[in-house]
Amino acid sequence: MSNRLSTLFATAGFILLNLWASVPVAWGQSVSLNLPIYGEYMRRQQLLGNLSESSSFMIRPLYPQEAFGTSNGMDLDETFTDEDLSAFNFRTKDNKGRFQVLPVMVRTQFNEGYGFGINDGPMIPNRGMQYLFNAGFYLEYGPLSIQLQPEVMHAGNQYFQGFPLDHWGSTWLQYYEWLNTADIPERFGGSPYTYLSLGQSSIRLNLGEVSLGVSNENLWWGPGRNASLLMSNHAPGFLHLTLNTRKPVQTPFGSFEGQLIAGRLEDSGFAPPHDNYVYANTPLYVPKRPQEDWRYLSGLVLSYQPKWLPGLFLGFSSVSQMYHTDMQQLADYLPVFNGEKGPESISRPDVDKRNQLSAGYFRWIDTNGHFEFYGEYGSNGNSRTLYDFLINPDKNRAFTLGFSNLIPLKRTDEFFQIGMEMTQTGQTIRDVILARNSWYTHPHVRHGYTHKGQVLGFGYGPGSNVLSLDAAWVKGFNRLGFALEYINHNNDFYYKRFEEIKDWRRKYVDIVPSLLAEWRFQNLLVAGKFQYVNTLNYKWYLENHPEIYFVPGLDQQTFVAQVGISYLIR
Repeated sequence: MSNRLSTLFATAGFILLNLWASVPVAWGQSVSLNLPIYGEYMRRQQLLGNLSESSSFMIRPLYPQEAFGTSNGMDLDETFTDEDLSAFNFRTKDNKGRFQVLPVMVRTQFNEGYGFGINDGPMIPNRGMQYLFNAGFYLEYGPLSIQLQPEVMHAGNQYFQGFPLDHWGSTWLQYYEWLNTADIPERFGGSPYTYLSLGQSSIRLNLGEVSLGVSNENLWWGPGRNASLLMSNHAPGFLHLTLNTRKPVQTPFGSFEGQLIAGRLEDSGFAPPHDNYVYANTPLYVPKRPQEDWRYLSGLVLSYQPKWLPGLFLGFSSVSQMYHTDMQQLADYLPVFNGEKGPESISRPDVDKRNQLSAGYFRWIDTNGHFEFYGEYGSNGNSRTLYDFLINPDKNRAFTLGFSNLIPLKRTDEFFQIGMEMTQTGQTIRDVILARNSWYTHPHVRHGYTHKGQVLGFGYGPGSNVLSLDAAWVKGFNRLGFALEYINHNNDFYYKRFEEIKDWRRKYVDIVPSLLAEWRFQNLLVAGKFQYVNTLNYKWYLENHPEIYFVPGLDQQTFVAQVGISYLIR
């Protein structure tokens, strides 16, 4: 099989090299998902009609220079730098190449009581301070580009209470049924934690609208502002081969965007909490495969903008992961087309070794009304037939729905932005809950859909449901506002464990008001998010009282502060 793949890549390389001189050069670096402010700013600018409406924003990172036709991907309004005068951002004399120093970025996060936070890249569940530093450069000449943008993260990783030992032994037994099917440690060891990676680096061959290369960048697939079912920046970036578009490809039927990846996922290296716990003379922790048995991930995402329906984008994505020692046939390397459908009653050992997820989504924008409405529907497991899906579409599903609207104010270029987003990965079919078939867990690929101990998709993890609201004053890069989140953690575990005792008081819920502040000071961008996390029944713990039914559970509160600073080099 390795010889067959080598031949395939060699043939593709030969074809691309022959096209080198005949295809127009595509320039422009990507915008990191971990860079504060920029993602939301570009999205707002598209709703205002200041950036091209042809980009779906459903496949990221974006390449602004290509997607929006700007002269500099990091300087959308051409107010940050002047290439004619800059010593750090310039073109070569023959105008075939370019060098650019990428923004220097520092992000800090302080958690007062316990780990909380999502979509923060390599940052971990941590109490105390943690820091993320990112810097680098972008170099291109002809169709070849190199983006070197490593990341360094350090966390104090102080002790905080996890799943309480005071829970009944049978509760621990059922909790470990989830811990044994996903690599999501509560805490990353017992000492300060440092992580160094390639970050948002890549090497690419860019030919017209298409790019082929090797990348370690975070990916985001889907239309959500806060949540993505399959790909987000909640976990660190992972090393992958990529074939992707850098801007929409125009056809007589509309425009298309897409990406095909093949990557390597690794474990966290940390065991679940109290992995030596024994119940009824049985160890609860079942060790996963050794660290050397890494997982192979393949994925495909496509987006289509119909020519006859301006502003509407339709998309589909699919991923498949399996341990690399289980791979035996070509279908294991490219299973994203999901051809092996069949009744659930028929055993298919080859398919059962794969953890497969898929999603379909839409995004509709109206630049006249500065409005967007979007949604994503996902399926956990891709072997169901169309008939089974039509009969019971709620089985193994997850979804996201949301909208955002910019309302003009009296002063020029000032707007009031409101938004809502709802995401559910918790299941509603009893058989699915009892079978522990939750999102991001798997009975064979027992590391689950994770990389370095964090979920690749929706950051709150298996079985969680979230409703978020936000409102803000915005002007250009500046934003001042408020957000509110209602987070219901792992409802699948709640119903599996507590359904038999009919105890609806124990739901593990966070109610999180937040203050948001983003501001531009010339070439300095500063972003702050300050959250008060009010937790009810932390880790589903509630101590019964013989005379009082509505007894308070293990309620906790913590303060979370996130500050990001990025400086765009002149």
